Amino acid sequence: MSYDPSPSYPYRPPDPPQSPSPSPAYDAYTYDTYPWAPQEAPEPAGRRPQRHAALGHHSDLRVLRSAYRWQRRVATLTALGYFVLFLILSAFAPSFMTSTVTDGLPIGLLLALIQVPVTWLAIALYEQTARRRVDPIADRIRKHAELDAKREGTR
Repeated sequence: MSYDPSPSYPYRPPDPPQSPSPSPAYDAYTYDTYPWAPQEAPEPAGRRPQRHAALGHHSDLRVLRSAYRWQRRVATLTALGYFVLFLILSAFAPSFMTSTVTDGLPIGLLLALIQVPVTWLAIALYEQTARRRVDPIADRIRKHAELDAKREGTR
């Protein structure tokens, strides 16, 4: 899946004309929005506007999601890729799988035993990509969130 940066509702209808009406109780243009929709609360007067985007709209969250997605793909494709290769060889190359490496050890059994170290390799790749790519981004987002909380606490 890929991220679509376009807004969900790209079309915004034009604002209705603000004309005085004889009966404002029945005038559809007297509301800024629909009457049942929640109104935005006005911002307190003593509050400074934010200099940076709120954490929910921060581009680091998109970077974190893509890094985590990459991490999952690497680990999953490592473990499942080897297992699928083993299954394909078992189904379509039985003579190869039954041939022996040494006396009494067929290649199929050897490849099945190698599945355990391949799974450990997938776990090691998962941890390595977490330390190298995902954790630094998550730490940076956590620090930004802590700074935002402190700024909100001092206001």
